[in-house]
Amino acid sequence: MATQTWLLLGCCIFFISAEAATLQNKVTDNPADQLVAALNSNRTAHKSSTLYSNPGLACIALQYIKAYQGDCNEVGGPNAKKPADGEFAEIFAPNCAVEVKTLGPITGRLLGCETKYVKPDEAFSGILMKNSKSVEILYSKNHTEVGAAVSGSDGGSPYFWCVLFSNGTSNSSFVLEGGVAKISRPGCFSGANDQCNGANALFKIPILVSVAVGALIFSLSSLGV
Repeated sequence: MATQTWLLLGCCIFFISAEAATLQNKVTDNPADQLVAALNSNRTAHKSSTLYSNPGLACIALQYIKAYQGDCNEVGGPNAKKPADGEFAEIFAPNCAVEVKTLGPITGRLLGCETKYVKPDEAFSGILMKNSKSVEILYSKNHTEVGAAVSGSDGGSPYFWCVLFSNGTSNSSFVLEGGVAKISRPGCFSGANDQCNGANALFKIPILVSVAVGALIFSLSSLGV
């Protein structure tokens, strides 16, 4: 009987550890960084310069997404809207700990929204590169830096993808207070050295523990332990 008990306990521990390791591995990726990589790869293939990934600008891009409050209908089409220019200094910069005096001009933006999450390279080619205007923005020579963000609404659908471009300089535009990006959830932004993708999934671990423990208790009860 004792052997069976320890065997069940060992199986539960193995199950929890394996799932935790799987979820932890997912944290090593950041879809916003991957989006910037796809964008820069496309630019260089087109003989355009690589853009600097500015974390301050990227955090602003995440705040830009949050301004839509999960409403896909306001992205593109006849009902398209965009945040007021004043929100950059009054709301976005403070929320990101970006020094307001270092805000630079936005020379272009790419924004998309879908009900289903897709990989960054698919989001780039299938969602953001939707027309000739998008291509024109991508290859513009006015850009020197870029910031990208991706976020679901409350961690789920719909999913927003946003890229903001600027012509500032890497050391003097969108400067972060203390040099540290202010992380906010849900959402990921580029250049922050933030292990973002799958971060919310880590909260599933306690659920796995509960399931495993419940299964163990049920099994022990069945064995009369």
